[in-house]
Amino acid sequence: MVPARNHPTPHSDRDENAKKGNDVPYTGLRLLAVHAHPDDESSKGAATSALYSSLGARVMVATMTGGEAGDILNPALLQSPKASRDIAGLRREEMAAAAATLGVEHAWVGFVDSGLPEGDPEVETPSGCFYRTPTDIAARTVVHVLRTFRPHVVTTYDEMGGYPHPDHIKNHIVTMRAIELAADPTANPELGEPWQVQKVYYNQDLSMTKWRTIHEALLADGLESPLQEMIDGFEQRGWKRDTWLSTRIECAAQFPQRDRALLAHATQIDPNGSFFSESREIAKKYWSTEEFELAIDHTGRPAFDRTQEFVETDLFAGVTKDDGTKVPDEGVLEKELGL
Repeated sequence: MVPARNHPTPHSDRDENAKKGNDVPYTGLRLLAVHAHPDDESSKGAATSALYSSLGARVMVATMTGGEAGDILNPALLQSPKASRDIAGLRREEMAAAAATLGVEHAWVGFVDSGLPEGDPEVETPSGCFYRTPTDIAARTVVHVLRTFRPHVVTTYDEMGGYPHPDHIKNHIVTMRAIELAADPTANPELGEPWQVQKVYYNQDLSMTKWRTIHEALLADGLESPLQEMIDGFEQRGWKRDTWLSTRIECAAQFPQRDRALLAHATQIDPNGSFFSESREIAKKYWSTEEFELAIDHTGRPAFDRTQEFVETDLFAGVTKDDGTKVPDEGVLEKELGL
């Protein structure tokens, strides 16, 4: 299976970057963000993707499934004939618009959305869906993407999926296996030349640290917080994972771009709903960054102390480019942003 790629109209920032050539700080660097469904790329790490693209990096989003099992969550589209007849086709159009807004390239990996069962996904997900696909078979297409795009850095979800959707959990399993196979010269030689990803991160936009901090800041300011239900939901699910927020990317300037990309997924986002109109607006005021957890580091840098959070401010810190030049171990992003 070879992924179909969408090459969106370049963002104006990318046009300027092309003119500047090597003067752009991230020229020659590549970031791959692997997501489960269309719209995940716009709700998790989107501002980071837009930022690096604007600074000259090539950024690609790979989407594992077509989102075919998604419900129409925007009341304005409940009566849309196209949404009811061809939700998969409409979500492809939405994904193309979101990718163009973020200034990223896009690849469909090509699996079928598993849906969100109420019970055991081993029993309740349909035959032939992404979750049911054997891992090494599902990994083949991702290996092909890795070996052709050749990213220096990959972002994906942790082993709990960021939240317990079966496709998100499977996304983690398949991505990590594909990274391993892509570097193995004996594995699937028909899928391209081996490629070693230098760094792997887990998206942590849904971390309890973030939302609890925002919640407590609201209360400290004497304001009512709409986040208690979200926090209670995390706790009720027994959120036991020891998440390490190793890396914080300052990207508030890209939040409007991120929001436009998310709104492009009109079937999934109600612009008047609490998630978009309330929670995200509050987050902008109290939290100006996106967070990641460093999972794999092949850059040769000394290991970080995992008891310390926010020890990095650049996903490309320590990465060696194809021409042999190296991004400093401390990164350059904050310097480029004038922080």
